Amino acid sequence: MAGTSGPLSDVKVIELGSFIAGPYCGQLLADLGADLVKFEDPGKGDAMRQWGYAKKGGASVWWPVIGRNKKSITVDLRKARGQQVLRRLIAEADVLLENFRPGTLEKWGLTAAALHAMNPRLIIARVSGYGQYGPYAGKAGFAAVAEAIGGMRVINGYPDRLPTRTGLSIGDTLAGLYAAYGVLAALHQRQCDGRGQVIDVGLTDAILAASEGIVAEYSVTGHVRGRTGLTAPGFAPSNIYPTLDGHHIVIGANADTIFQRLVAVMDMPELATDPRFSSHGARGRPEHQAEIDRIIADWTSTRPRDALLAALDAAAVPAGAVNDAAAVAADPHFRARDMVVEVDTAELGTVAMQGIVPKLTRTPGAIRWPGARLGEHTDAVLAAAGYSAEEIAAMRAEGVL
Repeated sequence: MAGTSGPLSDVKVIELGSFIAGPYCGQLLADLGADLVKFEDPGKGDAMRQWGYAKKGGASVWWPVIGRNKKSITVDLRKARGQQVLRRLIAEADVLLENFRPGTLEKWGLTAAALHAMNPRLIIARVSGYGQYGPYAGKAGFAAVAEAIGGMRVINGYPDRLPTRTGLSIGDTLAGLYAAYGVLAALHQRQCDGRGQVIDVGLTDAILAASEGIVAEYSVTGHVRGRTGLTAPGFAPSNIYPTLDGHHIVIGANADTIFQRLVAVMDMPELATDPRFSSHGARGRPEHQAEIDRIIADWTSTRPRDALLAALDAAAVPAGAVNDAAAVAADPHFRARDMVVEVDTAELGTVAMQGIVPKLTRTPGAIRWPGARLGEHTDAVLAAAGYSAEEIAAMRAEGVL
């Protein structure tokens, strides 16, 4: 796998910006082989080099993941000569990916029109809090705020408590995914007409796009979805249940045929014909949902987790353990699918990290290297762009690099 080039190996990407949303888009493209050059500030570089819940020796364990497969160059884009370097690389690039606040590129004279005048084939992917236009476009934006404004936070948690976060910066990740999706669509269109275009993704757009039917439900029925804790209203049984040995499992058996298989495993077949539980609609009524969840929890709490899961799997009832990071890292399924892989790093030793999605049979992606040292590829990239060793040394002396 490490020797494959990937389906995007002929695509040159320039990544600007930091944090998660834009760089996650860059990670996805680089995982599939894109030749990605990441511009970083000569000081501290991308903020992700310092971020993370847990660190080793002060080093971020997150950076090897989000920075993987990217060439790091240090250029001060606040300086005119640094902007000249960017322009030179843009002239030969296929994609420019940025997640600055709207207007930043324009301050440097890098409007979409100017960029396309330099390179008509350039695809410009722009990720921001609220998008490039609209009443909120100029505001600073972070995923936490986007998740609140876009209607995600209000439905997370329990109805009698404040809304909670998902535990991940899901707004950033969704925006990165949509940006990568847009880049692939724009690359396809360019094959047809030879022209680049601008991709505009707001974090709020990404949240709203992934919100299933909550707006339609309100539009048609006036229903405003709220927080429901562990349950999904109208879908039962579909919940987390305790086990004898102190673990928890999820069982999803809300379809009638699956429910029938579940109660057979429970040795309670009479529940399948009980009027309270005999149909999806009946089980979904709040009082019946609570009762069937109580019955199932009483049953699961008398048996150890692994025995429960074995019995449920044998009966084709969807069920699974509630895994933490340690369990995920050790799970044989994720290991077999290369979704947890071991990557050697110079600073942290061997790091287990998530693998590549999607899996392609002929041209799979690969983790060619972990997040690079700050500025590791500066000289090589600039030399390939035509800069002499003397010019590179002069820019370094000026503080441009």
